[in-house]
Amino acid sequence: MTGTFVTRDGSKWMPRYLTAIDGTTCIGCGRCFKVCSREVMHLYGVDDAGEILGPCDDEDDDFDGELNRMIMVVDHAGRCVDCGACARVCPKNCQTHAAADKVAV
Repeated sequence: MTGTFVTRDGSKWMPRYLTAIDGTTCIGCGRCFKVCSREVMHLYGVDDAGEILGPCDDEDDDFDGELNRMIMVVDHAGRCVDCGACARVCPKNCQTHAAADKVAV
């Protein structure tokens, strides 16, 4: 996707899509997930070594006792519509957004 988009009043605008969440900074609070209407990201479990164990489907999922903490992972980046809600509620500013002309399709 290249070029600049235009808003209804003619102003130039370039969407910035969520592309990644820094797992070392993310505290897994879930605020971004709660405000995202597009299900772009989900909570994943992480073990003591920092390895991602998989998605946390319910609160009782402890991955056979290996769960150390949870982080948010972008698993459906193509669903992002640049509403910016996730960035506004994140207490750790751990998200990366990229301009539409820089995002691989």
